[in-house]
Amino acid sequence: MNSPLKALFYSLICAMLFGSAFPAIKTVYADWESRGLEIGLFSIWMFAGVRFMIAGTGLLCAAKQPFLELKRTPWRLIMLFTLGQTLLQYIFFYLGVYVSSGSLAALLAGSGSFWWMMLAPLILKSAWPTRLQWAAVIFGFTGVAIAVYSPGSGASDPLLGAAFILLSTLFGSIGIIIFSKIKPTMGSKAGSGFALLFGGIGLFILGLPALSEIDQLFSPIVIYLTLWLAFVSAMGFALWNHLSTIYPVSLLASYRFLIPLCGVIESLTFLRSESPGIGLLIGGPMILISIYAAQKFQRKNPS
Repeated sequence: MNSPLKALFYSLICAMLFGSAFPAIKTVYADWESRGLEIGLFSIWMFAGVRFMIAGTGLLCAAKQPFLELKRTPWRLIMLFTLGQTLLQYIFFYLGVYVSSGSLAALLAGSGSFWWMMLAPLILKSAWPTRLQWAAVIFGFTGVAIAVYSPGSGASDPLLGAAFILLSTLFGSIGIIIFSKIKPTMGSKAGSGFALLFGGIGLFILGLPALSEIDQLFSPIVIYLTLWLAFVSAMGFALWNHLSTIYPVSLLASYRFLIPLCGVIESLTFLRSESPGIGLLIGGPMILISIYAAQKFQRKNPS
């Protein structure tokens, strides 16, 4: 029988994978800057597009009958899932990571739990948050404000970065909700594979003006990190979406706080340019506590 302890273990693996993306992406940007390359929207989106096309192709190769599942699934849902989980989420995510520090971006990535609480009742007709959950949300966003006010070194524009990351997690949460409607006809590998592949193609097309610089953008270290990030996407999304078919969404949502926790720890560990400010030290624990508390209250007060 599937136990919450197993769910916690696999959720931790996902969190460590997703958490490694923040220092990896910041390292790519640092490599570009060290070689005098201009970091613009098009180069960022081309880099993201290559990553997700590789990840999506790998996942589809691992799926059993992806094109049969695609045929059985309405295209409208596939496109909506692609828009939410990949295209729109990462248009803003990569910009947010660029203008903020990796640790701040990782911390704010946990806001997806708050979006889920507010959107699920509207889209899936689930129960509305309780008073204690709303209190946790307010407490969490207070922590966001404090963290953004003084995040520490490495964040060039924390307010703009926070806005981008919050938009990113909003679209990511919508994508997770849409996947719940796809599950009856498409498995997690195929669903994540098509979303990553189609979304990656969309991001690559957006980045086409930077095509003439592609040989400069993808230095050996960037190629290595792109392959790692592709693996993170393929493994992380497939595992997380697979867990959503086994365990209650409310249980998995309570473990989402592990993603920002791992992201902050890994960013501060691997990025020498970053150190936590007083805002991050105070607001960070507030956000993590609020994410956990909101889901804890939901399990105790399902109505």
